[in-house]
This record gives sequence, structure tokens and C-alpha cells, in this order.
Amino acid sequence: MPKKDVPGTGRTRGHRLRWWTELPLIVLVYAAYSAGRLLARGDVSSAVDHGVGILKAERFLRLDAESPLNRVFTAHAWIGVPADFWYASLHYLVTPAVLVWLFRSRAVHYRAARAWLMISTLIGLVGFTLLPTCPPRLLSAGHGFVDTMAQYSDYGWWGAEASAPRGLGGMTNQYAAMPSLHVGWALWCGVMLWRYGRSPLTRAAAVAYPLITTLVVMGTANHYFLDAVAGAVVMGVGLLLVRPVRRLTEPVMERLRERFMRPAAASSVTVPAVTPTITPAVTPPVTASSVTVSSATESSIVSGECQTSTGERFPRQRKQSALPGAAEPSAHPADAGEGAAAPAR
Repeated sequence: MPKKDVPGTGRTRGHRLRWWTELPLIVLVYAAYSAGRLLARGDVSSAVDHGVGILKAERFLRLDAESPLNRVFTAHAWIGVPADFWYASLHYLVTPAVLVWLFRSRAVHYRAARAWLMISTLIGLVGFTLLPTCPPRLLSAGHGFVDTMAQYSDYGWWGAEASAPRGLGGMTNQYAAMPSLHVGWALWCGVMLWRYGRSPLTRAAAVAYPLITTLVVMGTANHYFLDAVAGAVVMGVGLLLVRPVRRLTEPVMERLRERFMRPAAASSVTVPAVTPTITPAVTPPVTASSVTVSSATESSIVSGECQTSTGERFPRQRKQSALPGAAEPSAHPADAGEGAAAPAR
């Protein structure tokens, strides 16, 4: 059974979150996702057939929202250009930023949120593999779509190949439209901001970000409306799988931590036990005729608990011996305290 999170801390019972273990894990999953998108390239003719089929189904159901939006984005640069920047950049900026925010400020919820995002992303990769889909912008001109990112490419770093930087279009899979993980990741960010944000501005961003992202992916002709719906469904399925997947993977992760982290930590603090031998100090007996005084202070004793300042002496008072345990006789019988016997003559 996986260990439960400890409320109010950045750790589970027995294991603390470490950024140097979280970051490589996230990079590894994203690299696998990106590589999977490339390997999942299907036949172009099949991808076009799937895209045309989705478009026909939407028009039959009167859900063809991407066509009017694309006409607006194409006709008005003040809408189309910001939308292209939104599509090309925020997908890769906002999601990591929300992950870091959860890690630093809501650590008790971070591990489940990260698992939800990763599981949903892998489900999306399965969708790209099983159903390669041509986006609206790559359909023939007779379908009425304009690639706004190609139209406004002079304003940004991208070229005619979606959001990839110029010259790097060959490193992307342009037929990975179904489901839309732009919408899926934006929905995940919205849920995290809504659940764990406290300010009204955070709540507003939680609603606006996924909503605007959905309009942007359709208006730029990168996704169909049903792609956006599929992205939301993928996130829902991923959320349902978080508990069983964590139940299966947590024992494996715990064994890896035992193998690679704890032995090193233990070896760095292992010290052989040494029991020191203590020789008890011998305290000489104190008698009425002897007093032990430290030679460092050389203070003069007047009576029982009173001492003069260092070096100060009263008349007829002799300095105590510097040797421990040595007895100094009084100068005169009258100097002895009350009840003290005078030395024998």
C-alpha cells in the first residue's frame, strides 16, 4: 500500500520530495512523450481520412465551431497574432509553472497532481498512435480553413509547420491532433488553480485559461472541436486511474529509493562506536584547617562564602597556598573562625 502524504509538509511518510529527483523524472516522461509522437506517425492518407471524417461528423451534429472561429482569426490580425503566440508558447510555459507552484506551495498535493498529468499524457500518446488525424489547417483548401500560424509567421519564430521553430518542422508530428493535449493540459492547470488557489484572480485564471486555449486551438485551425472534447475526456480517464496506478507503482519507486538513496545516506554517517574510559576525579577532604583554592584566581577568603576581588587582601590576611589540598595555618589564634581550636603549643 502506498504511503500517505503527511499534511502540511513536502513529504510522504518516510520520503521527502526532492527537486533533483522530480526534475529528471518529468524530463524523462516528456522526452518519452515527444519521441512517442514522432514514432506514432501514421499514414498520411489515413490521417486525412480521419480528419475529414471528424469534420463531417461535426457538421452533421452542428458542432463545427472551428470554421467560424478560423475566419475571425484570419481576418483580424490583432486576434490571430496573439492567438498564435498563445498556442505556440503557453502550452510549454504554464504547465511547468503550475507544477513548480504545486511543488513549492502545495507539496502535499503535488505527487497526485503530477501522476494525473503524466498518466493522461501517456493516454494521449496512445490516441496519437491509434488515430493519427490531420488537423484542419492541413486539409485541402476546399474545406475552407486557413493556417493562421503560416499566415502570421513573420510575427513569430515559427514557420509553416505549426508551432515548431523554423527549420525544425521535421521533428514534430503534425498529425497528432486527436486528442488535443493543449486543451487537456490547460484543463489540468485550471483544476489545480481552482482547487489550490486562494485569490479571486487565481480562480479567474483557472476558468479563463482552459476556455481561451480551447478557442485558440480551433481558431488557429490546429484542432477540431471533437479534439478538444477528447482532450477533456483523456484527462477525466487519467484522473480515474491515478489511485490504481499509484498503488501499483509506489512499491517499485520505494524499492528504487531503498536501492539508490538510503544506503548512500546511511554510509555517510556510519561511525564506529567508541566507549570512552572516564577516570573518576579524587576530591581531597576538606577539614577545618584546610581549604582548596584555584591557583588561577588567587582569591582571598575572608569567611565562609565571601570572597574579595582578585588580588585584594585585608590586613593580617595571608594568601592561600597555590597547591591543591595544602593547609595554611592561621597567623594568630584570633584569626580562626568561631569554635575553631587553637593550635597546640
